[in-house]
Amino acid sequence: MKDGKTRMRFVSAEQVARRAGVSRSAVSRTFTPGASVSPATREKVLKAAEELGYHVNDLARGVLNNQSRLVGIVATKPEVGFRAHLTAALTKALIRRGSVPVLINTGQTEEEMLAAQKMLIGHRAEATIILSGSPPASFLELARRNGQPVVLIGRSEPEADHVHAGNSEASIEAARLLLKAGRRRLAFAGSQSATPSILERQVAFVAEVEHRGFEVQIAHGHDSNYDCGLAAARALLAEGPAPDAIFCANDLIAFGVMDVLRREGGLRIPDDVAVIGFDDVPEASWLNYNLTTFRQDPLVMAQRAVDLLERRIADPDAEQGHDRVVPELVVRETFVPET
Repeated sequence: MKDGKTRMRFVSAEQVARRAGVSRSAVSRTFTPGASVSPATREKVLKAAEELGYHVNDLARGVLNNQSRLVGIVATKPEVGFRAHLTAALTKALIRRGSVPVLINTGQTEEEMLAAQKMLIGHRAEATIILSGSPPASFLELARRNGQPVVLIGRSEPEADHVHAGNSEASIEAARLLLKAGRRRLAFAGSQSATPSILERQVAFVAEVEHRGFEVQIAHGHDSNYDCGLAAARALLAEGPAPDAIFCANDLIAFGVMDVLRREGGLRIPDDVAVIGFDDVPEASWLNYNLTTFRQDPLVMAQRAVDLLERRIADPDAEQGHDRVVPELVVRETFVPET
């Protein structure tokens, strides 16, 4: 008696062998790179496979070889801001490489990170790429014991390859350009989340401004998003005279800052307040924002991460790879540097 459910049945290698009139091992050799099989047999097998819609079970093959083509992407809130575009770029770069990207949307606690890592190791993932969060020592130790490469993006850890944005270089440039343009009441809009990247931007910007003899107002929202920008801008306006320039930790924060300055503060951008962001997400070029910002290229960072991964797989004992990608300033309407 049928239960009304259709059971999924993939075409098997045995079915291909029967259709081609060859042995099961001949099918296996046909789809194994470098294996010996005659041209006539190969042609018959490929023809039968095409007719039946057969594809090799890569997962089963990975288990037999104690390794798969799975590459884990571990991220906190991968749908937000620049991280969303970096995640998309990574999946494309990994697919081009022939890998199978697996996105693990997790938090930043040790328990959540370790659960994600155990899942990836249990599925014999070839490597893990971490976009955010602070991997605990036990996370990296587990990966090392299992011979799994780990590539970090946006932070550095001992014994792990990483791709890092040039946060300090861009932040120092922002401070210099704003001061050169005659802006004197400078502010930084950041986040209480204090990720390594955002903290590096704040520290470098403040240090450069103070080194040149000026002070910086600092305002934080709760998280690194639009609402954070709203809160930071309101805090800056409540402290007294409005700043005449604000460097924002990322573009999402900058959007919130700009909306408060215009709608609640009645201020003109950039005449009254110059605004600089960081990331250059697509929305930065929208007419309502037209934000001057430092561009992180997700395609470049993704490819650098994949390059480090391939280098580590080729030579597990190589020294740690450190790749730094310095963002470039994209000038739009919210601040135009002096020439």
